[in-house]
Amino acid sequence: MPLSPSATRDLLAQLGHQPKRFLGQNFLVDGNIVRKSLELAEIQARDTVIEVGPGLGTLTTALLDAGADLWAVEKDRSLHAHLEATLLARHPEHFHLLEGDAVEHPLAGLPNAAELAAGPRGFKIVANLPYAIATPWLDGVLSGPLPQRLVLMLQLEAAQRYAAGPGSKSFGAISVFLQAAYDIAQGHKVAANCFFPRPDVESHLINLVRKSQPFVFSAPAKALIRGCFQQRRKQIGSLLRARLPAGSCPWSELLSAHGLSDQTRPEAIPIDWWVGFAKVLPPLA
Repeated sequence: MPLSPSATRDLLAQLGHQPKRFLGQNFLVDGNIVRKSLELAEIQARDTVIEVGPGLGTLTTALLDAGADLWAVEKDRSLHAHLEATLLARHPEHFHLLEGDAVEHPLAGLPNAAELAAGPRGFKIVANLPYAIATPWLDGVLSGPLPQRLVLMLQLEAAQRYAAGPGSKSFGAISVFLQAAYDIAQGHKVAANCFFPRPDVESHLINLVRKSQPFVFSAPAKALIRGCFQQRRKQIGSLLRARLPAGSCPWSELLSAHGLSDQTRPEAIPIDWWVGFAKVLPPLA
């Protein structure tokens, strides 16, 4: 598979394919970044790996050559057909290719994800993510079963938002959901010239390792927390009084136990408080 701008341009022309901006089709053309992705993910033979948006198959080829059992989801019909005719034909036992939307299929159709997640090796996700779907896709992944490790190519701004801590303007609901389940290990900066077409934004490989005791927020808890962050300048007390029946949840006592008050704003509240809060929430419609 191509690993240079010229080879990528030639293959696209051969396929009659024009990169689609709305699908985030910026194809990797730097072998060092492909190798770094596998290195950060600690890919070993017989690992179960998920890839999102394999595109022309550059990262896909490296994962298969490393001996991974690979599950991938590709939305673009012409690129799916290209992958089917090339990599799927060469790796019928180890490459499992789904045509579809990654937001609807965040684990690419992996059938035994829960069983794998509970096992000693788990499964991994390595992906050059289409930037437009990064947050909704990640939100789906964080609903579980959880991969053991994720190495994701992201827009730098998204990577900073996911890694942000309390008190930062970038800190939000997705920061809470992600960091309740994952530790953020050393990542890697990626220059715009590592892609074709060259994107207008900076990129970053983010490296996520599942915690020994990860916490998964329920869908109702996520909706409530998102609502609080959408009004992040308001005080948490007024936000929760408007959203929860009086006396249904000891959130005020929980704030006091963390040295916080009901005048604290959502962006200043640490992740362990949000986890404790989700644990004592009553069933929500």
